[in-house]
Amino acid sequence: MNTPLSHANSRVKEARKLSRRSVRTERRLFLADGPKAVEGALSVPDCVVEVFATVRAADEHAQLLADAPQVWLVEDRAMESLSDSVTPAGVVAVCRFLDVPLSDVLARSPRLLTVCADVRDPGNAGTVIRTSDAAGAAAVVLAGHSVDPYNPKTVRATVGSLFHLPVVIATDPGEVVSELRSAGLRVLAADGGGERDLFEVDLTPPTAWLLGNEAWGLPDELAGLADERVAIPIHGRAESLNLATAAAVCLYASARAHR
Repeated sequence: MNTPLSHANSRVKEARKLSRRSVRTERRLFLADGPKAVEGALSVPDCVVEVFATVRAADEHAQLLADAPQVWLVEDRAMESLSDSVTPAGVVAVCRFLDVPLSDVLARSPRLLTVCADVRDPGNAGTVIRTSDAAGAAAVVLAGHSVDPYNPKTVRATVGSLFHLPVVIATDPGEVVSELRSAGLRVLAADGGGERDLFEVDLTPPTAWLLGNEAWGLPDELAGLADERVAIPIHGRAESLNLATAAAVCLYASARAHR
């Protein structure tokens, strides 16, 4: 190990710059905060560049850090500057980007995909990635003006699933839908005003679920590109389900049908 680095150390300062999306994009590096995220990152070959840890965390997670290519001890104040958590867990990794082209995903003949169009909330995006992983989806596509998957809040909300599940970043949601349909997937738009009831739809074919923005859902022109608009039935008096819950219901309905 080494003498703990202060918050003013140049290496700590350079890592701290990764809190900005522009710097992450330029360097294709991001921060994974907390032992669960670091564990996930270390499970991916060549993903982790280096790890920063407080003395206490290094002792507590010694077995985990043994697999890291480089570990730097840091003072508590330095850790606070690297972590966006209210109570830092004491370990942060600098990681290489993991996103893949959509063509790579489609080459594996996936049976279940999640497509997020203009999903802006980091917590929602992270939860959808985590839920997609749990339901056995082959990948998550973040399309349009969706949040950066490497946003610290998004990474934390995936609880490690970012390192288990391929993520695609796409500019045009409409082009994504066209590519998916051309590859033989049926695209279902999760739409509260959809004409089909989720539990009346045949979900056995390979399926991609298209999810919209938290506030305004899917634009009509985008939803119209899907094979069908599907609504989750609301049996009580709730106006709707939030994005992450709707994603979970749709994905697990498909997972059940596929099994």
